[in-house]
Amino acid sequence: MGSGSSPCASCKLLRRRCAKDCIFAPYFPPDDPHKFAIVHKVFGARNVSKMLQELPVHQRADAVSSLVYEATARMRDPVYGCVGAISYLQNQVSQLQMQLAMAQTEILCMMQPEPELPAIHPSMVDCGTKSMLLSSSNTGDFGDQMPQFLSYSSFNNINVIQDPLKRESLWT
Repeated sequence: MGSGSSPCASCKLLRRRCAKDCIFAPYFPPDDPHKFAIVHKVFGARNVSKMLQELPVHQRADAVSSLVYEATARMRDPVYGCVGAISYLQNQVSQLQMQLAMAQTEILCMMQPEPELPAIHPSMVDCGTKSMLLSSSNTGDFGDQMPQFLSYSSFNNINVIQDPLKRESLWT
């Protein structure tokens, strides 16, 4: 038997006798039946048994942790599973990188002295425009990033540039 006198969680769920050499016993203790139940529901006991038997003993605990994580993710999101969570987190990283770039641009613009010559070459862009180009609308959905100067507001108030401090109407 796995541990003590009670059968492991897998043998208890499958209603079978837990042998001394039960492959599930070290990884699915009887006090945590939900752990095996979710893995069994997503992968099946036979598949999990085959996976564990093919692995060296020192890698089985990590494999079980991965199976439990994937099974839990599959229960939350049956279509994407872990990939959905990974995509969401990657999108958050890119949004935070964009916010960091905007903050760094604003800091650089604040630290630059005002130009003494009024004539600026046309290819040069001022800091306000640079930070405006880096800013984006935050819709909350990942994958919907669009620069603010391309986003449209309502038909009543059509703005060419959406800047929180300055709004320029197309008609004025």
